[in-house]
Amino acid sequence: MERRQHRRVPAQLQGFLLGNSHEIEAVTLDLSVGGARFDCDLEVYPGKVIRVRLVIPGAEEVVSIEGARVQWVGGDEFGVSFQNIRPDELDELEQLIDEFEETEDGGHA
Repeated sequence: MERRQHRRVPAQLQGFLLGNSHEIEAVTLDLSVGGARFDCDLEVYPGKVIRVRLVIPGAEEVVSIEGARVQWVGGDEFGVSFQNIRPDELDELEQLIDEFEETEDGGHA
């Protein structure tokens, strides 16, 4: 049984995925610093590496992850693990997850 290495939150973010020759809009269903689950009709298969761009509310730029490996596929949903993520983008994701958890807990730290 595979165990998750990172905190995962049910955050819905706008994203853009590049898997073939075109970029397609997607929505995250949940997110961690190690990966995400997407709702999207992009044709992917386990092992395929795609590029992910996430629109983080309040951030000046999108978070761009060049190497996201598809781990599983089920209908219009699939999960990816982030293979190559820059430190500044990792910081953006960690901050977003921290803020989401604070909101979910009623604002109590």
